[in-house]
Amino acid sequence: MRSLQFDWPESPIQRITSPSINKQKLTVCVKRDDLLHPNISGNKWRKLKYNLKDMHDNNKNAFITFSGAFSNHLYASSMASKLYDIEGHVILRGPHIDEQNPTIKMARACYMNLHVVNRITYRKRNNTDYQDEIREQFPNSHLIPEGGSNQSALQGVRELARSLPESDYILCPTGSGGTLAGLIDGSAETSHIMGVAVLKNAEYLNQDILGLSAKAATQKNWQLLCQYHGGGYGKFSPELWLFCQNMHRAYNLPLEPIYSGKAFYALWQLIEQGYFPAYSKIIFVHTGGLQGLDGLRYRKLI
Repeated sequence: MRSLQFDWPESPIQRITSPSINKQKLTVCVKRDDLLHPNISGNKWRKLKYNLKDMHDNNKNAFITFSGAFSNHLYASSMASKLYDIEGHVILRGPHIDEQNPTIKMARACYMNLHVVNRITYRKRNNTDYQDEIREQFPNSHLIPEGGSNQSALQGVRELARSLPESDYILCPTGSGGTLAGLIDGSAETSHIMGVAVLKNAEYLNQDILGLSAKAATQKNWQLLCQYHGGGYGKFSPELWLFCQNMHRAYNLPLEPIYSGKAFYALWQLIEQGYFPAYSKIIFVHTGGLQGLDGLRYRKLI
């Protein structure tokens, strides 16, 4: 295993203005974590960083994780495996693999070991008995949950929180809850933390966040917005995709409509509705995941 470079320069912050933002006297900035790491973007590097460090410190020679076939987590894990010369294994939701899928092709190019299971088996990924079976099958491997969200991941997201300027509101897309939990843990209580759920019926994530973050149970400065899912995970409207394209043209801000675009569109709607008090300082965390655009193009969804 190659020496792990854990520390990279902090990602930049981009100011966004518009007539509505200016009229309401708001300050809106984007934390460009899509530019954080040269190969593993956004919250995926934040989450993997301390998982890889734990694996290294505990003398494990491999890791194993869980993923869908187009997942940013699969992409990031595969890239980490290749860059740092780590043996990587992924329990992949099947039952079949499309070898032409660009994310799968990239994982193959990184020599990631893909173990395809049917959907019934994959649903057991968070079951402790099933995870124990996986650990027996791969005895010297560090187990990373789907999406990378665990206590090790929170260490990386706390670093993100501490890197942010003083803000009244911090917003981020929310899939598995780890980024939101880490922001709650690492941010000042004077900041209001808002997660935009990208999945339908995502209210259950509130309990997952409480399980990850001790501070979430005692603080009232956070919320999960569940009405901006756009129809469910992986679904989006033509209006949302047009919004993403317009943001790229107007601000040179690349977005994809599954995570970052969906959450930034929610922020834009809240601004248009006059949700935020005048003079509010708002920061949006761009969690990366732009590789997902290749999968959407492959499936002719954009």
